[in-house]
Amino acid sequence: MKTRNVGWKICSYVILCVFLILAVFPLFYTISASFKTNSEILSDPASLLPKNPTFDNYINVLNSDVFDFKNMLKYSIYYTVVCVTITLISSSMGGYVFARGRFRGKKFWFLAFSMLMFFSMGSVTIYPLLQTLNFLHIPKSLHGLLFIKVFSVNIINIYLVRSYVVSLPKELDESAEIDGCSFVGIFFRIVLPLLKPLMATIGILAFQGSWNDYLMPMIFTLGTPHQRPLVVGLVALSKSGETAANWNLILAGTTMSLLPVLVAYSIGNRFFISGLTAGAVKG
Repeated sequence: MKTRNVGWKICSYVILCVFLILAVFPLFYTISASFKTNSEILSDPASLLPKNPTFDNYINVLNSDVFDFKNMLKYSIYYTVVCVTITLISSSMGGYVFARGRFRGKKFWFLAFSMLMFFSMGSVTIYPLLQTLNFLHIPKSLHGLLFIKVFSVNIINIYLVRSYVVSLPKELDESAEIDGCSFVGIFFRIVLPLLKPLMATIGILAFQGSWNDYLMPMIFTLGTPHQRPLVVGLVALSKSGETAANWNLILAGTTMSLLPVLVAYSIGNRFFISGLTAGAVKG
């Protein structure tokens, strides 16, 4: 029996190591290739380590005329922070209301919002969104996109928060009501502090999604190129050199744009798994 358990553990560790290598390899190759020259990348793309490492790629990216790193970094941080804030507020309050609120049509509205999880409209919604901004006389810019984000619904996050709040004993609410807490007061004083692990998880996922968002910021900043975030600006690096595709500059810029995401994951990693587990309870 012990031999069998040891064998299963060894197999498990081998499988996990394989998946770890597959997950980390693209990141390792991107960082490694960012220190190569473009000719080395094109002539020997299979090599893992650069033959003659150089920092010229990063210097050229920082000094590029078409890639204003400082300005794009500013707008990336601005866009991501606002998106994360909107997501945390709407997810926590929406999940709490659907879990503890008492209002007519509660089940109907939750079912209607839940149906959104099974529909992926994709780019079909871009034209109606642009028409809505025109109707409201809001300029098509990064600020206009953030205005739309305020009224967007992330039902998956709301579902996670609702499931977690439903698992909390209602005696907490009742004791708080006896002490004079209102419905809003219970949320801020009792429920929200208990939601910290789950909020950290939702915040990390929202940070990753907003920081790497390309399509919508690209479309909404066509008329305001100075508001482009980093991910959108990376495309300009492909045409900033002497060759048709400057992979060395693109990979260097990509590495620079990856650093904030890696920092966010490293800071919130201890909350990530516990938050997912907390939000996965049956409600």
